[in-house]
Amino acid sequence: MNDWAPIAKEYDPLKAGSIDGTDEEPHDRAIWRAMLARYVPNKGVTGDPHLTLFVARLNLQTTEEKLREVFSRYGDIRKIRLVRDLVTGFSKGYAFIEYKEERALLKAHRDANRLVIDQHEIFVDFELERTLKGWIPRRLGGGFGGKKESGQLRFGGRDRPFRKPINLPNMQNDFYGEGSAEKRNWSREGTRDWRTRDRDHERSRDKRWPERERSWAWGESERERDSKEERSRGRERKDRDR
Repeated sequence: MNDWAPIAKEYDPLKAGSIDGTDEEPHDRAIWRAMLARYVPNKGVTGDPHLTLFVARLNLQTTEEKLREVFSRYGDIRKIRLVRDLVTGFSKGYAFIEYKEERALLKAHRDANRLVIDQHEIFVDFELERTLKGWIPRRLGGGFGGKKESGQLRFGGRDRPFRKPINLPNMQNDFYGEGSAEKRNWSREGTRDWRTRDRDHERSRDKRWPERERSWAWGESERERDSKEERSRGRERKDRDR
């Protein structure tokens, strides 16, 4: 827990699919795809990755000129690359902006996030394809995106950072009797004591039952004797009266 951070320092699809980075099994097929993928960053991409911003959730009508107009207020821009479809030539809704200075990069990263451009609230983050180790893009099941409706959320990024895991190992172990060996022995001995007590109680109860039956039988015989004596006395009186 000492080295825990809300932002991922190394990309792991299994951890990215968990809200606190503690999952041990993937919960959707996209994570399996990302774990089995062997992605290599595009070698055709040029420029300094440590001076490049990733801008997403753009309006499909937004152009490079509009992006230059908005992001040039933070500093001098070296290059803008709006990603387009190879067949149609239409925008895919995200772009990469390279600055000349790190100061301008940090300022844009701080102030331009959630800025509204052409009626769309944009998302701004550092480029991760060439800077984050083990990066897998969203099209292969990775990334930090995903919608709640699809159930394929990804965590560890700026938009959805990790939540600090709740670490309660002692309470869980004590509750289920999985603590130290001394505690387990103590609990077992306790159960043995209770079992022996119950057995002794049952045995003593079994012994008491015949005594009670005898007493009941004795009581019934005494009553019969009393009734017989009363009958004999009554007969003697009748005989005397005669």
